[in-house]
Amino acid sequence: MNGAGKSSLQELPRIRDRLSFLYVEHCVINRSDSAISVTDVKGVTNIPVAIIGVLLIGPGSNVTHRAMELLGDSGACVMWVGEKGIRCYSCGRPLTHSSRLLEIQARKVSNIHSRLAVARRMYEMRFPGEDFSRMTMQQLRGREGSRVRSAYKKASKETGIWWSGRNYDPNDFDSGDVVNQALSAANVCLYGIAHSVIVALGCSPGLGFIHTGHDRSFVYDLADIYKADLSIPLAFRIAKEGHESIGSAVRRAFRDEVANSSLMVKMAHDIIELLTEGKYDEADPASNDIFLWDNKEGNVSAGVSYREGETF
Repeated sequence: MNGAGKSSLQELPRIRDRLSFLYVEHCVINRSDSAISVTDVKGVTNIPVAIIGVLLIGPGSNVTHRAMELLGDSGACVMWVGEKGIRCYSCGRPLTHSSRLLEIQARKVSNIHSRLAVARRMYEMRFPGEDFSRMTMQQLRGREGSRVRSAYKKASKETGIWWSGRNYDPNDFDSGDVVNQALSAANVCLYGIAHSVIVALGCSPGLGFIHTGHDRSFVYDLADIYKADLSIPLAFRIAKEGHESIGSAVRRAFRDEVANSSLMVKMAHDIIELLTEGKYDEADPASNDIFLWDNKEGNVSAGVSYREGETF
């Protein structure tokens, strides 16, 4: 069965309208028309692929080429995650075919003044009402450090869980205490969602304004805006409740929290605001046009057989 044809860009739900993420493990993922079928010991579940923002594929899973084809066409972010949700790999193509936001991102990150301006706006999102227009990166890092320490202290006090600091081994999930395990699981979910929104908008996960040198630098930039208000309190709360599988419990709670807070809507809005200060129209029909770059005349039409000396 060939299944349904590839959806047009206009037919695909925007990233802000999708489910935040879906985690599967010990299963076979296949394609069934315009859905993926997940087969495990409980049976077969069909999931419309266009509603998925991030598919986290856990240990013991196999996925077919047809399923990956469908996921890629839909713009879903697919990540293979290791045991307990540690380590992430891969992502789908952007929902938009436009490179406009990517070009804006590249220009701004390549200029020291515009890069600093975006970084300051990121900190302003974390500290509403405060003026960071004259702060250096060193001062900004200090303010952020104080903010995160305060968030840990507040969550520890509210839950009664002793906090001795962030201590974890990315290669050994079980080596940390319960709250550190919960924080690791929550952060993996947050990074996956941030990655999917960035990619869906056509931006680069690697071009960060605060973080640098990593292929997910912009993912960490974006995720850090929401950690103190989302990941940290949620992780402490779930750690206090006591669960046989802390990773599973965190993922379920995080998914509910993301849906209730409309986090994906906020992320999409915040990225556009950071890069364009709100001056970007997602619905512009020209946003998916392709042009040829010209150093003298700007963009010129593609798909034209030009002759030497011709200008248009």
